[in-house]
Amino acid sequence: MRYALYFSPDPASLFGELAASWIGRDAQSGKPVLHPDLDGLGASELASITGPARRYGFHATLKAPFRLAEGVREADLVAALEDFASQTVAFDIPSLVVGQLDGFIALVPGEAAPQLNAFANSVVEAFEPLRAELSEREIERRNPDSLSSAQLRHLMRWGYPYVFDQFRFHMTLTTRLPDPDIARVEKAARHHFAPALAGPVAVRALSLFVEPEPGAPFTIHSRAPLALDQHRKTA
Repeated sequence: MRYALYFSPDPASLFGELAASWIGRDAQSGKPVLHPDLDGLGASELASITGPARRYGFHATLKAPFRLAEGVREADLVAALEDFASQTVAFDIPSLVVGQLDGFIALVPGEAAPQLNAFANSVVEAFEPLRAELSEREIERRNPDSLSSAQLRHLMRWGYPYVFDQFRFHMTLTTRLPDPDIARVEKAARHHFAPALAGPVAVRALSLFVEPEPGAPFTIHSRAPLALDQHRKTA
């Protein structure tokens, strides 16, 4: 069994509903969701380009999937999650936009977001004591020969190459696409997500996802609400 700590929208929110329909699965219930027919992007094509995103559930990786260290129980992880969330103040991502990362379409910050990066860094560090060391097979799955020296150091120290200075917040929407398809899919994604991305995106909880067995779909185990900003509360 593996666990992961992600940012994901409230499944009951407009953002959560649009995301579930885009990837074709609700990570809260685990149930399939009908893909929409979008202008320039039919439901069948959308289903074919969202397979990996569907398995992992709509999310942004903060602490990549990991096994629990020896002697650590799921209850310990949940308690650590609740404690961390209670001491971490909720905030907003100024904006998310549809963008491209190495041929993948994803939602990415529309502007610098230092508070978001600091939040991601704190999640990586806070839960590290609960993570089991990577096995040789897990290391090989990351194709270490293709990583930069910094990414390889992060992989060996933190279990994931793309943390701290290598972190790029993104919420994956597709597999890698052929160049001729990118603009068309980007346009469809912008139209689909526009109602949820008209303003700042709230980060109000930290989500714990679980993969019950290798290759199984990830589902939301629990969502721990972040602490209220006292200034915002009393304003």
